[in-house]
Amino acid sequence: MSDEIPLAPEILVTRLGDYLVESGLLSEANLKQALEQQAILRKQGRHQLLGQMLVEMGFIDRATLDRAVTEQILRLRSALEESNRSLELRVQERTAELQAAMQKLEEMNQLKSNFVANISHELRTPLTHIRGYLELLLAGDLGPISPDQARGLGVMLRSADRLGRLIDDLILFSLSERGEIQIFPHALNLRILCQLAIDRSFPKANEKNLALHFNAPEKLPNVLADEERISWVILHLLDNAIKFTEPGGQITLELIDQGNKVEVSISDTGIGIPPEQQPLVFEPFRQLDGSSTRKQGGTGLGLALAQSIIKAHQSTLSLVSQPNQGSRFFFHLKAIEE
Repeated sequence: MSDEIPLAPEILVTRLGDYLVESGLLSEANLKQALEQQAILRKQGRHQLLGQMLVEMGFIDRATLDRAVTEQILRLRSALEESNRSLELRVQERTAELQAAMQKLEEMNQLKSNFVANISHELRTPLTHIRGYLELLLAGDLGPISPDQARGLGVMLRSADRLGRLIDDLILFSLSERGEIQIFPHALNLRILCQLAIDRSFPKANEKNLALHFNAPEKLPNVLADEERISWVILHLLDNAIKFTEPGGQITLELIDQGNKVEVSISDTGIGIPPEQQPLVFEPFRQLDGSSTRKQGGTGLGLALAQSIIKAHQSTLSLVSQPNQGSRFFFHLKAIEE
């Protein structure tokens, strides 16, 4: 007899002996005797199925064995079908629950975006009044003021301007969340736009003793872009570079002619970003240093908004960085053939 287990329908069922006893087709004594004989054969390296053993020992006939095995297989198939139906039902229920949760999440996100947009617009009106009266006071239109008062009003006006920019960022974020960022591309001279951005950023860089460089070829093709949006992105990237570069460092804005496109690159010698944290910088409200004592301010919206604007221009804002070796943000704009 072969050492391998014989192939027979019986190998598909379990507890055949118990089933035969429970059905009154076999006595417990006969089952015990057959199991003992099966164990003896196994020790000899011979394998015999229990059902075949029962037939050979004359305890049941072949027809009874085949009927019992068939009934067991049918029961197993029925149980499997019932289990599959139950599993399918549970999957449908869980899928419905997940869809309901996703819909609820979408509704909450929409409510969040609407709230941000509404509260931002509501803040804009009183801020406009505050700025207006501060300007009137500084101009002396409401009466003479002392030099100390003028300095204090100047600080208040700069803070109001900063608050205004934060409100504008929140409004822009609410638009990007709803996919409603609109761009109006036209032929744009990047060299002039970037020079204006450098001029605006120079006072901040000078306060931190940072060297601010601008490199661009004399002849550079115009690009197809929204001037206001791209200007916002470049200014934000320069502000970030200034913010995260220690005194004595360098920041470089560079335009690179690549034929059918122009690369805009802002690099610095700042603190850099660890590789594992780099994918996170483009997430809204993300601050790599989220502690209450972090040195740098901001809402964490800037890079997320910049990415949305650049994607609206059919491009991507990319990052190359190493800790303590600085960072480089860059993107490409389509050149216009002259």
